Amino acid sequence: MAAHGYFFPISDHVLTLKDDGTFYRFQTPYFWPSNCWEPENTDYAVYLCKRTMQNKARLELADYEAESLARLQRAFARKWEFIFMQAEAQAKVDKKRDKIERKILDSQERAFWDVHRPVPGCVNTTEVDIKKSSRMRNPHKTRKSVYGLQNDIRSHSPTHTPVPETKPPTEDELHQEIKHWQMQLDRHRLKMSKVAESLLAYTEQYLEYDPFLVPPDPSNPWISDDTTFWELEASKEPGQQRVKRWGFGMDEALKDPVGREQFLKFLESEFSSENLRFWLAVEDLKKRPIREVPARVQEIWQEFLAPGAPSAINLDSKSYDKTTQNVKDPGRYTFEDAQEHIYKLMKSDSYPRFIRSSAYQELLQAKKKAGIPHSFFRGARSHLEPGNFCSALRVTIHKDFTALNYSTHKEHFFSSDYKMLQ
Repeated sequence: MAAHGYFFPISDHVLTLKDDGTFYRFQTPYFWPSNCWEPENTDYAVYLCKRTMQNKARLELADYEAESLARLQRAFARKWEFIFMQAEAQAKVDKKRDKIERKILDSQERAFWDVHRPVPGCVNTTEVDIKKSSRMRNPHKTRKSVYGLQNDIRSHSPTHTPVPETKPPTEDELHQEIKHWQMQLDRHRLKMSKVAESLLAYTEQYLEYDPFLVPPDPSNPWISDDTTFWELEASKEPGQQRVKRWGFGMDEALKDPVGREQFLKFLESEFSSENLRFWLAVEDLKKRPIREVPARVQEIWQEFLAPGAPSAINLDSKSYDKTTQNVKDPGRYTFEDAQEHIYKLMKSDSYPRFIRSSAYQELLQAKKKAGIPHSFFRGARSHLEPGNFCSALRVTIHKDFTALNYSTHKEHFFSSDYKMLQ
């Protein structure tokens, strides 16, 4: 409160609260910062000029104030006569006041300018963050003259541009602003520390699947003459590494043809495959030629959503009503809302049961099919194991979590043909 000038030391220009015998005085409400003052340089010139007219030691200008007065006199050379007249008139009014009242008003006025034109080296509490200022639609601060100077003689500092007058917002504008801030409150935000942790976890999780960092086993058929990799991909018996990836998330299981097949087989064993079959049918619908879409929409509707459907799925009323309206004008995205709802149901219920099932665990524990070892980067395998890479990966997160620096064993990763990491 002292730094903002609500109370101030009587004999010091620095507005700080000290634990000593200093006397303080409360500021008059007229000069409170809550009145949204942003005084002009012409007002400051009038104040300094008035101080020079009063031959009193307590009103003598400090060095920085004398420099400011000289600078303002050069800037307002054409209007200096008018400024001098204003200062002279103010000085005459002050002389008519009672001595004690005049001392109090002088100290309060000085404290006001100590807030808005502080001593060099002191914090200016009236400064506005430029980022916040650029986002402000209706600036809170208003430019008004402290001494009632007319508009035609106002002049602004190059660093203090005038704020255009704004009309009060209409009722519709206020409703729009309320809606905007409500949307901002609903936005999902993450701390930078959490984002960094998520990126690190993702990097470590998918490290062994990146052929640029870890040589694939079996080797890349385009580099070597070994076709084992293609044979494994085409087979119905997935390797351990492939099965492990299904456990990263439901998307990984659904985008792998064998993963989808195993997931569907598990749900059929529990007599709850209708959700996945509906999801797959909608995905297939999006890839159909446009001439086949209307007929396929009706087939999906009759099988999964129509009253008495043989494989009825469970939808909330909102999604069902919207889908019912969409079916009247069939398209590739007719079932978009229903598909999203079913996806969330599977992700929270069916997929976790599949990952915990004995069928998945048996596939996961199966031994990897033996293959001929080849190195994608010859001679680099010992340095590119996941454990070694993770130990070489260092993340430097600053106090404000604004930087992520990755350092690696560059002598092993960089080659003349590939620059994979920097």
